[in-house]
Parts: sequence; C-alpha cells; structure tokens
Amino acid sequence: MGNLCHNSETQQVVFSMKIHIGIRREDKNPWERRVPLIPAHVRELSQNNPIEIWLQPSDIRVFPDRDYSEEGARIEEDLSSCSIIFAIKEIPVHFFQKDKVYVFFSHTIKGQPHSMPMLKKMMDLGCTLIDYERITDEKDQRLLFFGKQAGQAGMIDTLWALGKRLSHQKTENSFSSIKPAIQYASLVEAKEEIERVGWQIHESGLHPSLVPLVCGFAGYGHVSRGAQDIFDLLPFEEIQPGEIASLFEEKNYASHTLYKVVFKEEHMVKSLDASVEFELQDYYNNPQKYCSVFDSYLPFLTMLVNCIFWTPDYPRFVTKETLKKLFLGNDEPRLRVIGDISCDIEGSVEVTVRATTPDNPVFVYDLEQDEARDGVEGRGPVIMAVDNLPAEIALESSVFFSEALKTLVPFIAAADFSGNFENCGLPESVKKAVILYRGQLTPDYEYMKKFI
Repeated sequence: MGNLCHNSETQQVVFSMKIHIGIRREDKNPWERRVPLIPAHVRELSQNNPIEIWLQPSDIRVFPDRDYSEEGARIEEDLSSCSIIFAIKEIPVHFFQKDKVYVFFSHTIKGQPHSMPMLKKMMDLGCTLIDYERITDEKDQRLLFFGKQAGQAGMIDTLWALGKRLSHQKTENSFSSIKPAIQYASLVEAKEEIERVGWQIHESGLHPSLVPLVCGFAGYGHVSRGAQDIFDLLPFEEIQPGEIASLFEEKNYASHTLYKVVFKEEHMVKSLDASVEFELQDYYNNPQKYCSVFDSYLPFLTMLVNCIFWTPDYPRFVTKETLKKLFLGNDEPRLRVIGDISCDIEGSVEVTVRATTPDNPVFVYDLEQDEARDGVEGRGPVIMAVDNLPAEIALESSVFFSEALKTLVPFIAAADFSGNFENCGLPESVKKAVILYRGQLTPDYEYMKKFI
C-alpha cells in the first residue's frame, strides 16, 4: 500500500503510491445515518494526499451522495478497488474481501457473541481489523468516540420521557413540548426547544408536586458532560450529593429552579469493611470489596441519568429490590424516569432488561408484574435505554468524529500492510487498535482466541 515515514515534530506522511479508500454505507438499522468522514474532510484529505475516496451510495446517510461527489469523492457500489474500508458499525460477513483492511467499531474485544462470526470470517480471509475504540493516546485515553453525543441525545430523550410520563399522570409540565432527539432536524433545533422550556420554568415555575425537581447524574466523563450540556440549558442549581437530604428537610428550595447532582464513585459505594475509607484506585482494583449506597439517594431524585462505565465486577446501583420499596409503598415516589445512557443490560440499573430503539425509546419496568412494558404506563420507573444514541444526532456526531479521524487517515493509508506487524509503520496510537493483522490476532488480543 505505502510506506509511512513521520518524525515526531512534522508528522509527515510519505506515500509510495496512490491509495483508494472506501467508505461503506451503514445499513445495520434505519436510524444509522452517521459517517466516519464528512464531505469537507474528504476534499481536504484528497487534496493534501495521494488518496482517492470512494463511497457506496446511501439514501439515508446524513450527507447525501451529491455532497461527496461535489467534493471529489467517487460514488460506487463496488468497493473492491479499495484496499482500506472505513465504516461506523459492524459489517456483515458477506462484505469482507481477502487481504483488505477494515476500520470500524467491531464490538469484539469482550468476546461479544454476535460479533464472533464476523471476526472468524475476517480471520479466514486474512483481513486486518483496526477498531476505533482501541485507538488511544499515550495516557490510554480514547481519541475517537461518540460519548458526548450519546450524552446529549440521551438527555434530550430523557427530558422527553419525563414530559410524557408527567402528562400521563395528568401533571401540568413544560417538558411536554420536547420531542425525542431523532425528531429534531439538528442539535441546535433541539437546544432551542429546551431553552424555551427553560424560560417557561423560569417564568412560571414547576408544578408544586414536582418541587424540588432533582436530576442525578451517575458519572462525570464524556457521556455525563454531554448530558449535562443539555440539562444546563434549563434554570438549575448544582448541589453536592451530601446536600440532597438537607435540601428536602430544610425546604430551602425554589419552584423556578431544577437541582443537579453529579455522583462520583466515592458517593455511590462504600467499603464492606467499615474501618476502611474509600479509595478510588482500590475500588477499581477490588470492586468486590465495596457495596452500593446509592439507594439512599433514589427517593429524592425525579430523574436519574446513568452515564457510568460498568462491568459485572462492580456493584449494581439501582436494583429491583430498591425500586420495589419505592414504587410498591403507599406514596407515589418522586422518581419518574431513568435515562440509562450506558445501557448495560441488567447491569448497573437492574431493570434495564433490554435496549430500546429511537422509534420506541422507552418502557416502564412494572414492578408489580415484574416485566417491561412499552410506553410510559405502569407502576415503576420509565426507562430510556436507546443503545445507539449518537445516531439520533447524526450530523453533529459525524462532524465531531470526522474531525478527529481525518488526522489519522493519512497514516493508515500510507502504512505497509504487506509485511510483518512490527514494521507496518502505523503510529503507536493506531497500532494499539489493530486486533487482526493479516488474519491473525495481534499480541494484545490473543486472549480473544477463547471466544472464537
């Protein structure tokens, strides 16, 4: 393909030949309209490098085919002339061709069963797989992600769900004008709507039964910051987790303001040994030594937005048992909606028993019947659990992602994938993301043999 030469100061890329790069159309579901590279960046890459970019035609892509054609790209159904193929979501097994390089979110590194036939096919064909999720800097922080956009879309959907639930309960509210994120033409339009809702609350206040309205954010990373970006368009005051109970006890709250609480690990768990104080790294290393204390906060929350990273090693934070105590008592609980942006099935939020879709984004986990029921009716919390939230704001997601990816494309395009892995010439940030090289698992991913 080419030889990559770069030094640490100039980051120059030297090609030995012209490279054809393909962009596969997304067809996993009808809502997936994102692209890895936007038209303006396609033009920039083609003008500054010996790269020609081909795209499969698409009727749903957020940027129409003509936008790419006008920027010098070639629209072709057949990408067999392209040595490197970029995509967003998983690729069907029939698409792969021998010896080619594929760059996409593969969802394979945890041995996800649904992705193993795809991985096996790539191995059989001698393909190279680079996974966006594993492209990281020297501090092991991801360089390509949609976390902020997931948070933004998830918060819009959560506010929409709150409006629907309150309207069902015949509670007057300003949130009822908010639509799901996918129904807005752009993120700007959605933000303008939520700002209008904010002004209504500022001017007229909340229904007395909702005061004080407290929204809790579990987590503080990219996803949480994206969700807070939307929430902060409303009139709010931020309080600390330790201040929630006193807010209610002292009744020192306002009807024209919402309250925001951000929960970190230190607020959500405690050591099983009462004599041991919380220590973050110890919690990461030994989560089995800790238990959740999050049930003490739930009675005060109207909304919970779950943005945390979770694996089965960690304690659950919202359990069926806790929710039954809330919802099957004599009083109507404050908690209306859980926006589970993390969407770990039966994970940190136990009642997230399935993922939802943009056209049907919520269900109620009915705690009397112990079952999920589409919509906002039932004795239990409304659960928003869309598992592909960035696709709901495809324009903004694509622009953000492409801005980061375009700097890496020349290095990937100029790399030599014909020789051995050690000397392929990829920069270290990308090399760490090579799961398969010419059909073989690379050293960092040999553990995945047990999944195939």
